[in-house]
Amino acid sequence: MFPANKIADDRSVTVVLGTGGTIAGRSARADDHVGYVSGEIALADLVANVPGLQGLQLEVEQVAQIDSKDMDLRVWQALVQRLVHHLARPEVGSVVITHGTDTLEETAFLLHSLLPSDKPVVLTCAMRPASALMADGPQNLLDAVTLARHPGAKGAMAVCAGQAFAALDVCKVHSYRLDAFDGGEAGALALIENGQVRQLHPWPVMHAPNHDAGHDLRQRFLSAAALPSVTLLTSHADADGLIVQALLASAGDRSMQGLVVAGTGNGTVHRTLAAALAAAQEQGVRVVRTTRCARGQVLAQSGHALPEISALSPVKARLALAMELLSA
Repeated sequence: MFPANKIADDRSVTVVLGTGGTIAGRSARADDHVGYVSGEIALADLVANVPGLQGLQLEVEQVAQIDSKDMDLRVWQALVQRLVHHLARPEVGSVVITHGTDTLEETAFLLHSLLPSDKPVVLTCAMRPASALMADGPQNLLDAVTLARHPGAKGAMAVCAGQAFAALDVCKVHSYRLDAFDGGEAGALALIENGQVRQLHPWPVMHAPNHDAGHDLRQRFLSAAALPSVTLLTSHADADGLIVQALLASAGDRSMQGLVVAGTGNGTVHRTLAAALAAAQEQGVRVVRTTRCARGQVLAQSGHALPEISALSPVKARLALAMELLSA
């Protein structure tokens, strides 16, 4: 569909930002792929050990060294600040981010929503630690840089196991396989094959270009002491409303502002849970529905008591509602 090209512009700088994750993990044994500690190896060492990256115009910066299951607002703020800084530099053509797999899709969605540039921002990761006998991180990192430096590439994307996915579509679908990510019904955005990029779909466009509204949301995000409190719930057989009632009754510095419910099928919600959610709505809590299904989206139903976020996964819908509340 689209032509395949090799890395073209050796003059532009690619900034590589590290946040830790399995790609920087270390285990006591080379055959241990699960009993490792994330974020043990410095990003500079990871880059230095990938032969295909030598000779390219790269800048390396360690933003964090965490297990991505522990990703939080402070790390996101630091990452966004560095991205805004580097993307504004005319000599920087692209940015690559090393990230843990567990919350990569959430960070990708956040960057898609906040970044002011169409320059390519590519997240990559690994399912095996760097100490593994056959680590997948070096190839993923090389593929990510290849995609980031590909002529015409733009937007927020993620690369794993030779496939690139748009930030809006990427999701982790397997707990341990090397090809742990998927693009849902959209599929892969591009394939990286032996140093070449084969584009399958148009490049994604950043959600927040450099205009007043996008700048205001970024500033609010960067200065926030905490994100608006949005809780993710799941509807299931024999569900009840006890969690919702407990959240409504709880007191503290952060009052509940939003609820996202991952419904069954087309965003359907158990009647008992639905009643509790309706009560939360009446008390001023924003409630939205998505689906727990891996494929498809919630098709709107006129007159439904709970509005839907139709095309986002539950974890991305939670962030989307938090961003909406932050910008209100």
